[in-house]
Parts: sequence; structure tokens; C-alpha cells
Amino acid sequence: MYLNRSSINKLEKIERINLMNSVTGVKSVLLIGTINKKNSTNLAIFSSIVHISSNPSLIGFFIRTNKKIRRDTLENVVGNNCFTLNHIHTSSIKNSHFTSIKFHKDVSEFSACGFTEQYIDGFSAPFVAESNVKLGLKLKEIVNFESTFSKLVIGEVEHIFLKDKFLEDNHTMNLEKSDSISVGGLNTYYKSKKYSYHPYARLEGLSKL
Repeated sequence: MYLNRSSINKLEKIERINLMNSVTGVKSVLLIGTINKKNSTNLAIFSSIVHISSNPSLIGFFIRTNKKIRRDTLENVVGNNCFTLNHIHTSSIKNSHFTSIKFHKDVSEFSACGFTEQYIDGFSAPFVAESNVKLGLKLKEIVNFESTFSKLVIGEVEHIFLKDKFLEDNHTMNLEKSDSISVGGLNTYYKSKKYSYHPYARLEGLSKL
């Protein structure tokens, strides 16, 4: 099969969405926890999360903005300047998937989808107690784009919670041990399995290929 731009644009809407969301391969999928100034919490599943920098420790997520669609996550991050990232595991896939439902603004996905809010002193955004790996981030900046209605929300990592056994000796996190789930497209979930490890690539290593 070959698709050029014209044939891609002619695909039925859902077909095009599914193709463009899956053609780049599996992605990390996390739950973003936020809270507004009225202490109403929100939990939403995102697969558009990207590593920005290690020093400073910055992670971002893309979010589509549209005046016709309510974006509680973005509104809460802007209003409260913090958010959490929480890994999804095999036991919580179904519950996590249903956080994408457009609930009423006053309904918390935590309670509606069977998750427990967890807090730490000095940080207002809620973590997911059931998650094996969770991060707390302070809002750093929001990047607007000219070519799309999406925004890139960038946060600086202030808190990381995980078990020691999830880390390799070099501090790489073992996603298989943490039982962290990935996603292909919007609705197909994959279990992580470690296949191999390779040291930092250097020119002299080419001779060993």
C-alpha cells in the first residue's frame, strides 16, 4: 500500500485518526492528574508525552485546543501551575481508558474510574495512588504552534516516586519490571518487554557491527 498526501486526506475521519496515531509506533501512555482552584480534581489519559531535557529535567505533553471543546487538564495546569504524570499498569488499563470520557466538569475521573487521589505536602496536584511510577511537575512554559491548534505544555520534574527494583544499575528505568503499559494508536495497549541493552553509541563501535 502507498498513500500520498491526497489519499491520506481522503481517508474517512476515524480511519485517518487511527492511522496517524499509530503509524509512528508504540508510545508512552500516562495519566495526567490536575486540580483546579476549587479543589475539583481531574484525571486524563495522554499518549502525547515527550522528554524535553534532562538538565533541567523537563517533560512536556501536547494538547489540542479548540474553543468548542472543554480542556480541563490545560485549564487546571494554567490555573494551578502543576500536574502529575502517572504510569498505567496491566491491572488499570480499562479504568485508565475510561478517563477519556467527557464527564461533566464537576465529576472527578478519580472517583468515576476507580482511582485514589494521593497528595504530598507542598504540592497540590493529585497523584494516582495505584500507579507504580509517578512524577510531579511544575509548569515551566506553554508553547503555541502556527500550524496546528495544539499546544506543548512543558513542566519541570520536582518529584519522582518509584520502587528501587525498577531501576537498572545505570538508573535506566526497566519498564518491564514496573509493568508499565504503552499504546499504539488510541485504543490498543501493549505490555513492555526488555529485549536488549546497548551502551552509548560511539564511532569506534561501528567496527563491531
